[in-house]
Amino acid sequence: MSRKKSGDLFWMSYSDLMTSMFFVMLVLFVLVFSIMKYEQHRLQIKLQEFEKLEEIKAALNNLDKRYFEYDSINKRHELVVDVLFRSGSSIIPEKSKEDLYQAGLELKRLIDNVPVKHKDIKYLVIIEGMAARYNNPSEQWKNEDPGYIQRTYILSYNRAKALYEFWESRGIDFGEDTFEIMLAGSGWFGAGRYMGDDEGKNKRFLIQILPKVGQIGKT
Repeated sequence: MSRKKSGDLFWMSYSDLMTSMFFVMLVLFVLVFSIMKYEQHRLQIKLQEFEKLEEIKAALNNLDKRYFEYDSINKRHELVVDVLFRSGSSIIPEKSKEDLYQAGLELKRLIDNVPVKHKDIKYLVIIEGMAARYNNPSEQWKNEDPGYIQRTYILSYNRAKALYEFWESRGIDFGEDTFEIMLAGSGWFGAGRYMGDDEGKNKRFLIQILPKVGQIGKT
């Protein structure tokens, strides 16, 4: 009798153990399934973001070549309008203003007409001013002088600021809901500069347009 009772207790304990293991496995299955669904949803969101950005980048490559040139090495647009600043000046020459105005209109027009229409898309527009080094042998020492280097950072920033303020004054509105404008000055430095006899061409602007995508939906 005690042997039968002992056997019954064993099978009851075994049954309880198997039941507990079943529930553990069920909980693990539900947990793993939930994690996989979450990862799948997250990857779908990332794919949608990537597709949006690629579509926008393709559209931005259609900027009018009369005003913008894409630098595929440095991944940025160069404003090709000749702006022959006077040495040490950030005042935009009168003869450059009309072309700069048309360039601003082109930039605004293209971004406003990008085929991807989503409220969560914003644009970081970096307007970078540049400066040319001294090429005259009697003045080349200035290129290494810390004081002059500091001044050219300020000068190139003021040139970028002058362009932005000029566009604003002509009614080209980069709305805060869509655009974040960043003004920058690289002075005598930065990537993709002209060298040697072309040093004077560094009195120019670089435009970088970086689309940013926010949350696409509730996760």
